[in-house]
Amino acid sequence: MSVNRYVCAYLSALVLSAACFADAYDAPVGFYSTATGQGAMLKSQLGTIMTTGHIQRSYGDFRFASVLFDTDPSNASNIILVYNEASVSGTWDSGSTWNREHVWPQSLQPGSVSNSSTGHLGDHHALRPANPGINSSRSNKPFGNLNSSGSFGAQTGGTYYPGDNDAGDIARSLFYSDTRYDATLPNLSGGTIGDINTLIHWNYADVPDEFERRRNHVIYSQAENPSFYTNNRNAFIDHPEYVWSVFGGGNNDSLLAVSASPNADGSSSATVDLGRVITGSAVPAAQSAALFKGGADPTYYEVTASGGATSSVNGRYNAFIGGTGLDGINVGLTGSTATAGLLTGTVTVDNIDVSSGGLGQGSADSDDVITVNLDVLDHANASFASGLDQNLLTIDFGTLAVGGVVNSGFDLFNLDSTLGFTADLDLDSIIGSGDTGTLGSDLSGFAGLAAGGSSALSASFDTAILGSFSASYTLNLSDEDIAGATNQVLTLQLIGEVAIPEPGTLVLTWLGGFAVLQRIGRKRD
Repeated sequence: MSVNRYVCAYLSALVLSAACFADAYDAPVGFYSTATGQGAMLKSQLGTIMTTGHIQRSYGDFRFASVLFDTDPSNASNIILVYNEASVSGTWDSGSTWNREHVWPQSLQPGSVSNSSTGHLGDHHALRPANPGINSSRSNKPFGNLNSSGSFGAQTGGTYYPGDNDAGDIARSLFYSDTRYDATLPNLSGGTIGDINTLIHWNYADVPDEFERRRNHVIYSQAENPSFYTNNRNAFIDHPEYVWSVFGGGNNDSLLAVSASPNADGSSSATVDLGRVITGSAVPAAQSAALFKGGADPTYYEVTASGGATSSVNGRYNAFIGGTGLDGINVGLTGSTATAGLLTGTVTVDNIDVSSGGLGQGSADSDDVITVNLDVLDHANASFASGLDQNLLTIDFGTLAVGGVVNSGFDLFNLDSTLGFTADLDLDSIIGSGDTGTLGSDLSGFAGLAAGGSSALSASFDTAILGSFSASYTLNLSDEDIAGATNQVLTLQLIGEVAIPEPGTLVLTWLGGFAVLQRIGRKRD
């Protein structure tokens, strides 16, 4: 079945996590612990595993067992037929609605079938419910035609295509039969049953989905199938990565990487930066990260998200068909932004083929890690004082004599609320009122102000005209332009007086463009 066909089905059968079935249909821990070899040795080990404890069920049993493991997820009374994927009543009606398809044709294996037949003729892993007409049309045609796609049917050259949604299922069924019944069936590599290269291709093009995995598990499970359970499993559904070592080229040369320049051992790393947000904001949307494929051989890979990371690709049932390629994984984060700090997680990609062509290839291809980061920031805090939240500053120029322009410096600070995780400060506008023609502010030197930083600014007083003056400047500031930014207002108050001084007083006057202190002479009697 296709990858997405029956995702999250059978909710009434099992109570599962939000990750859908996750590992609900995995084999028990240690079930394949003795599958340690490669090639012919691995095939022998898998044959032993799939034979040991196998409870033989009959061809006749399939009439009543199919409704348990070929169940339509939308209607528990129906079953899904192979090839055309029709949903029909699971009740046996002597083969009128559906009959029993030997994926490995009955005519191409020893013996003749009857309802009492066990062994491969009655093995439920090797049988599928089928539309009688389609079953007859398929007959004993070998599966093949590497470039086929679309729906089921006979192909040029006398081969048969199961359809896109069943191609991988059919291939893994044949791999099971060839391995479990190695001593009694013709060799699959002979081409009578199917083209071996095409079957290998289908194993990677159509990975095991929930329907196929559930079917495998229910056939095996006494808890799910108490009357007809077999106590054995199809290893190539549980571990489709075994296919290449057993039936393919043996030494796998695939290399996966999350950067264009992996290390010699195949490992690589990449960082996806989701940017910066203010506390309390939503976590930004996931971003795409590149996954590179090198080498000629196909491979399966496992993706695991940890920490706060999320990934659009998860689990062990992911594959590259072969050759060089490029795919994308959408990675993101989940978690609380209530407090300032770094929100982070990792997504690990593991090439899980069991064979290797050398360092950095296949099973010797080291893991690749994508780190996903998000800076969660406290609000910027503008102040006229260092270490003190001061939002009002008054500058009194005092009383000055008529002259030029007098300047007075002051500083604007962005207080660091959380060290390393405080937003930058932006100045959005300055609005003046009062005697702004005489008392001015020059904030042109202000740029975005990082947390903990300061900016030296100035105010001015033009003393060309006698009188008392005052001006007020509203500084509209805000957090940097990121999600959750808010505004802040500071007020700069300027006052000053220009007067004719009394004789004998020290006054600031202007001579040749410079401000100097002079004492005004006494008036003579």
